[in-house]
Amino acid sequence: MSTSEIKIQHLGVAVSSIDDALIFWRDGLGLELKEIEVVEEQGVRVAVLPIGESRLELLEATGAETPVGRFLSRRGPGLHHLSVEVDDINAKIAELKGRGVRLIDEQPRVGAGGALIAFIHPSSTGGVLIELTQKDSDS
Repeated sequence: MSTSEIKIQHLGVAVSSIDDALIFWRDGLGLELKEIEVVEEQGVRVAVLPIGESRLELLEATGAETPVGRFLSRRGPGLHHLSVEVDDINAKIAELKGRGVRLIDEQPRVGAGGALIAFIHPSSTGGVLIELTQKDSDS
C-alpha cells in the first residue's frame, strides 16, 4: 500500500458514556449508529458510527484500570487515537521496529470487528496514539 492508498480507518474518541455521547454524534450530527461491541481484551465498549469512507469509534471503558479508563482519568474525554489501515500489519510492525519506532504492540492482536490491530507509542509520533489496523484477521 503506497502512501497515496493509506487511509484513516477510524478515529477513536474516549467517552465517559456512549449513551450520553450519542446525543451529540447520532442525534445532533445525524451519524448512524452501526453497532455497539464489547472488546473484552481491551476492556472497552465500542460504538461504531460510519462517517464518509471512515468511521468514528466512541470508546467507553468497562473499568477504571483499562487503557481507556486510565486515559479518561488522566485526560478526560476526547480524541484517543487515530487508526491507519494497512495491508500487512506484521510487515508494517517489522518495518517500524527496524526504524527504531517505539511500539506498544510488537505483535498484532484482535480488536473491534475482528480486525488485527497494533498500537504505536505516542513518543514516536509527535504525541498521537496511532493504531495500525488490518481488516482481514485471517492473514
